[in-house]
Amino acid sequence: MDNLLGKGEMGEDCIVLCGASEYEKKFYLNESFDNLPQAVKDELKVMCVLFTEDVGGIITMTFDEEGNLEIETMARENDLLYDEIGAHLKVKKIREERKELLEALETYFKAVFLGEIGEE
Repeated sequence: MDNLLGKGEMGEDCIVLCGASEYEKKFYLNESFDNLPQAVKDELKVMCVLFTEDVGGIITMTFDEEGNLEIETMARENDLLYDEIGAHLKVKKIREERKELLEALETYFKAVFLGEIGEE
């Protein structure tokens, strides 16, 4: 699982699920999640790409050590077009509108990667 590790905003270890960059015009899905249903992978791609087209910068979706799904955004230091307030609001909207999907991804991660088999 070490090859999945990245660093979160606070420098803690995290596992990258996916991300997109307005700068590189690319979407990335961690190959360790290739076994997700295609519809879920497509939805993640649409969410991330539309996010960066809307507010700019970079978005990443990561899992922390407990399996919580985090959505992080950032921009290059001199990016005057990045909408920081819009990014915060858009993340909030994603969390509200895609709550079911995000919770299902957390459950999947906990079961497959952390070995937690719950009663859910």
